[in-house]
Amino acid sequence: MNKRNQLAEIHNSKRPYIIYKSKNGFDLYTNFSKKFILNNRNVSSFLSQRHKNKSKNTDLLIGFFGYELLNNLINVKIPKQNNINFPKGIFYKPEKKLKLNNKLIYENKDIFKNGNFKININKNSYTKIFNKFKKKIKSGDTYQIKICTKYKTKSKIDSLDFFSRLSKTNLAPEAFMIRDKDYSIISCSPENLITKKGSLITTKPIAGTVKKTKKMNKAKALNYFRNNLKETKEHNMIVDMERNDLSRICKVGTVKLSRSKVVEEYKDLFHYVSLIKGKLKNNINNMDIVKAMMPGGSVIGCPKINTLNLLNKQEKENRNIYTGSFGYIKFNGDMRFNIIIRSILNFNNTSEISVASGVVVDSNAQHEFYENYLKAKALIDLFK
Repeated sequence: MNKRNQLAEIHNSKRPYIIYKSKNGFDLYTNFSKKFILNNRNVSSFLSQRHKNKSKNTDLLIGFFGYELLNNLINVKIPKQNNINFPKGIFYKPEKKLKLNNKLIYENKDIFKNGNFKININKNSYTKIFNKFKKKIKSGDTYQIKICTKYKTKSKIDSLDFFSRLSKTNLAPEAFMIRDKDYSIISCSPENLITKKGSLITTKPIAGTVKKTKKMNKAKALNYFRNNLKETKEHNMIVDMERNDLSRICKVGTVKLSRSKVVEEYKDLFHYVSLIKGKLKNNINNMDIVKAMMPGGSVIGCPKINTLNLLNKQEKENRNIYTGSFGYIKFNGDMRFNIIIRSILNFNNTSEISVASGVVVDSNAQHEFYENYLKAKALIDLFK
């Protein structure tokens, strides 16, 4: 059986599986022997597990930490919010791994889709929140903060059909998909938060967005970012914060900018990106790394803890997976995690897409509100 048929066979079998973007294509994980549903009580023991087998390509745990769980790990409390009772985190132990190329060929035209999205914060409400946070910035309570908006629609979707089409139009370096019996996640996340190999660790902050047009190519986007005070200020703050996060777990003098302020191209937009690397201190464990790096600063704001508290008091709905992290922890200690953005969570036949844009002292409410829609557009287009 060829891999195209294998993919369809696994999907049609209704078995849970995960697809994650790899360097030259995608990795598919399935035949899960264990499933860990995480909560605030068991996450510490989960991260402290020790494993004997370390050589097979399935000797790993793969899944996600939700936003609320990551807040709790760093002792940031979230007030009571509207909640769909989606798990705070789920990880799987796969027994089978299949390599796929970049062309995922699958189509299901018969599945019902409904694209009538409703936004949880309209433009007027967004502007009020924006102005409130602008005052917090001017008073020094925060320097940058990300306002989250959520698009929702009732829908029954075929997750592989969506993910296959998304991979054709908006292939992203941290894209992933989870299909389980009671939920699915489809993501074109561009942002790597942690890549750890041995004692070396890197993070790739993204801060800066501009729309693609016929007049805006990659070179012009770079020039736009370099000459835009707001975008430069936002990017510099996030890079400094993530360097600081890495410095908590890395040896003194090893945290350095490996690549600074380059442009990456996506379906509807360009992003401003840097890469930071460091060498871990001795005796740093999984818990130390997760608590230092998550939630990712580039999708929260800075300073991180104070800004999280401001956001959590303001937001009325649980973020669920949004600005959590998806990835894997290998039994040999290596790990890779993204930041969960540009994602669809489908649960109880409702799809939600959450997005956020950064507010700094020079920001404009109308521009940031539109930027949120721009970030969601590639996903909303899948429903058409």
